Amino acid sequence: MVTIAMTELSRPRPSFALADAVALLTRTPLTLDALLRGLPTWWTSANEGPQTWSAFDVVGHLIHGEDTDWIPRVKIILEHGEGRTFEKFNREAQFEASQTATLDARLDQFAALRRDNLRALADLRLSDAHLDRTGRHPAFGVVTMRQLLATWVAHDLDHVMQISRVLGRQYGDEVGPWRAYLRVVSGQQG
Repeated sequence: MVTIAMTELSRPRPSFALADAVALLTRTPLTLDALLRGLPTWWTSANEGPQTWSAFDVVGHLIHGEDTDWIPRVKIILEHGEGRTFEKFNREAQFEASQTATLDARLDQFAALRRDNLRALADLRLSDAHLDRTGRHPAFGVVTMRQLLATWVAHDLDHVMQISRVLGRQYGDEVGPWRAYLRVVSGQQG
């Protein structure tokens, strides 16, 4: 058993693999649902101060990304390559859309949109050659399909981490001396 674990640790990190990306992208709605559904509103609407986002806001942001970012950009790359620049992504559209929706409704909407987008992605049957195709980002210039899809995964993880941090910091004053050991409330890197 230890030998297997050491073998796994010594393997080189694989390059981007679409199946691995989809495996993680499939889990994000389930993860957020398990983490957030049923929590009191004070906790899911709390943020880290002015100009910061609550868990409710982050889920709205993820919904907007499902609607306007990932699959639409994949299709632009496939249909137009670098000939058509991606639409600029409104990183704060969640504040304009469905503010009256409940968190549970947002979680349901995110799960449905992600399921539909992953189905659409599977229907495209992307090959390695497709992953090497390029598009044009309005700020970064030329990007590959592979970079776009890897960013989708990292974006999910970034926001799962953000939600965990925001929730954890709500108990920052309550943990007492353990604060020194809890990066989620102290803000320390490690």
